[in-house]
Amino acid sequence: MKYLLFGAAALVAIEPACAQQLTMKPLLDARIRYETVDQQGIAEAITLRGRAGAQVSAGGWSVLAEGQGTLAIQDDYFDGVHGAATRPLVADPQTVSLYRAQLQYKSKTLAMTAGRQRIALDDERFVGAIAFRQNGQTFDAVRMEWSGVPGLKADVAYAWNVRTIWGADGVGARPRSVDGDNIFANLRAETPLGALSGFAYLVDQDEAAVQGYRLSSQTYGARLAGSRKLSGSAKLGYTLSYARQADYRNNPNDYRADYWLADLTLDVKALKINAGYEILGASSGVALTSFQTPLATGFRFGGWADKFLTTPPDGLRDLYVGAGYGWAKAGINLQASWHRFESDRLNRHYGDELNLLASLKVKKTIISARFAHYEAASFATDTQKFWLQADWIF
Repeated sequence: MKYLLFGAAALVAIEPACAQQLTMKPLLDARIRYETVDQQGIAEAITLRGRAGAQVSAGGWSVLAEGQGTLAIQDDYFDGVHGAATRPLVADPQTVSLYRAQLQYKSKTLAMTAGRQRIALDDERFVGAIAFRQNGQTFDAVRMEWSGVPGLKADVAYAWNVRTIWGADGVGARPRSVDGDNIFANLRAETPLGALSGFAYLVDQDEAAVQGYRLSSQTYGARLAGSRKLSGSAKLGYTLSYARQADYRNNPNDYRADYWLADLTLDVKALKINAGYEILGASSGVALTSFQTPLATGFRFGGWADKFLTTPPDGLRDLYVGAGYGWAKAGINLQASWHRFESDRLNRHYGDELNLLASLKVKKTIISARFAHYEAASFATDTQKFWLQADWIF
């Protein structure tokens, strides 16, 4: 029924759109990446990802279709679906799939999108596109973004299916898609202190093979993000966030857990210094009763070694500091960050992690090298990862 409604909406849109001039925008990008993992065994992967499609627009209406394919040139790794699970995981399965297929109406104050689409909310801590992995995450959804009142924006989406990073062959605990009645609601207001958001994210993971429904949750919270000029060349940015999470729908666990974030960034010309403290709280210490973010772009948080994509039973406290330097004219960017990970309950030191990045942008090409070193204290194992990557956007 959802697909019939989507098709009917497309037919309704075509007639008035045909009276307008049609424009077509090609969508082409490619990425090649070499990744190594040293973690109780060694994995090496060379993967090539390409996306191709087009967007046809007329007036405020547009139709977009885009496919993606990932090829494993060197496959000495476990991709989560294929290969020997005795090797470390590199979560980039070989696949060919439909990435996006959407109908959109957009005006100055309203955007309505229906179909398979990317959804990335705020900093993607709760709902994101997982752009770092070769097969990004998309949603079969309807979404409305409204900004009819100056300084106010409402963003509401209903997603009945999550298309995961595991590709067309995904199965079992790593399926190609997860059904459910997901609701994402975000209301943002511009204030003198910055952008203040209130949000409600209802995540319905209606697949028994995915942790027995234990990733279904309801999360309510608020976020403030703003900045202040300190001088002609210095600026202080800040983000504060709090959320409360509980079980939802078919989740057999009964829990409550809190989320806290305090982040400061100082920009002085080309230098950037960052420090923050993030807490994903624990409830009783039972698995999957801590604060979980199954739809987040997890690579952006908790270190690049991916040790905390699933929050441990005793929760997670992440104290981090970092610095970066960018030469905009030369297209060069350097970054370094350090994390100290601890539990939210029982006062355990999980481990420490160092992350390094160097990138060069030349026109529409970005070449980057990343490194992550996780030193385990009481959680997981010592891990080193290295990435060498090139992105092209045509």
